[in-house]
Amino acid sequence: MEFKYVLGFRRYRALAFGLIGLVYILVFFHRNATAVVAIDMMQDLNAEAVLLGLLAGGYFYSYAFMQLPTGLLSDSWGVRKTIAFTTLIAGVGSIVFGMSTNIGMAVMGRVIVGIGVSTVYVCALKFISQWYKKDEFATMNGVLVALGGIGLLISTMPLAYLSELLGWRSPFIIIGVVTIALCALVWMFVRNKPEDMEFKALHPVNKVHSHSSIVREGIRILRTREFWPLAIWLFCGMSIYISFGGLWGGPYLIQTYGLSKIEASRILSMIAVGMIFGSPFLGFLSDKVLKRRRIVILSASSLLLLNMLILTLFTGSLPIFALYLSFFVMGVVAIGINPLIYATVKDIFPLELAGTSTGLANFFPFIGGAIYQPLLGYILEANGKVGDAYTLAGYRWAIAALLITSAIAFVSTLLIRERKPE
Repeated sequence: MEFKYVLGFRRYRALAFGLIGLVYILVFFHRNATAVVAIDMMQDLNAEAVLLGLLAGGYFYSYAFMQLPTGLLSDSWGVRKTIAFTTLIAGVGSIVFGMSTNIGMAVMGRVIVGIGVSTVYVCALKFISQWYKKDEFATMNGVLVALGGIGLLISTMPLAYLSELLGWRSPFIIIGVVTIALCALVWMFVRNKPEDMEFKALHPVNKVHSHSSIVREGIRILRTREFWPLAIWLFCGMSIYISFGGLWGGPYLIQTYGLSKIEASRILSMIAVGMIFGSPFLGFLSDKVLKRRRIVILSASSLLLLNMLILTLFTGSLPIFALYLSFFVMGVVAIGINPLIYATVKDIFPLELAGTSTGLANFFPFIGGAIYQPLLGYILEANGKVGDAYTLAGYRWAIAALLITSAIAFVSTLLIRERKPE
């Protein structure tokens, strides 16, 4: 704890948050990297669309089903141990994925990575809830998601250039080694709460939960009516981003508009730009300006619905500048709004259940992604091919499925009720 006396509370908090943010950058890299190298993987591993969707979805299946134990671990085992241990697993999984020589090994690598990175976001929210004031939660969550946007950005143009130079496998091996190094830094410098560093607690928690009582509280969370509109939005809104921005957006741009991998990666990078600028802006707008979350969430959901309608109506005929704008909007309203969703979830329940409630909420976007990635692959396969490319009709039907999903997300926002933080 010697560095406590050198850094002080604010500088230490910034250091610890920065390390968690670096890990979160890698979370988003792994989440989206398959979009840029999808066609390379299909050719190299001899995988069709549905199989590629299942391969990419391996990350999301394991990620989703880890969310309940993640909430339990963050509330009981603590942020430091949980992130350090699971980040090590993620690094190993990335190396396995990068060294894969067949589809089975690649799926195994993605599953291991999904398990490893699945704890980071919930643990980061737990860290913010302990180290920052209540009216800073959505803002700092926005900063965290913006850092994730850097990972998304790395998974577009830089990955495209690197994969052209070294092949698609080597970048994942390099990232695996970097991930393991970050695991050691988290263990050295991150602590669960201010009291662990002999600082004064910002939010004293009086009630300590055992694993069994947290399970009971988890059941109570699922029975809370206010929880479900938020869960539905996370399922629908994030499924659009994960399935399209995270996998099929790359092939769509390459096969429908005839773009190169590098050109497509530039458009995909606009999701990251929208996320980087949108997340902290929407958090600040909610916390400091409007002091309301529901109106910001409703506006974002309306814009997402409009964006998917335009993509459906003009699937293969949008000008290039409109594609840049569309993917930017997707980054703002499908990802950038999520800090407000999770802040609203957190406000419904007591502070000591911050990990469990956000962990349960975090199950829904990733089970959605796991379902939608192969679902869109099935739709593309069902509409046939022209040579090696999927048809314009296939992409139009796939995007139409996402339009219906965005409509459901919009309806769910009408049912959201926000509470003042306890």
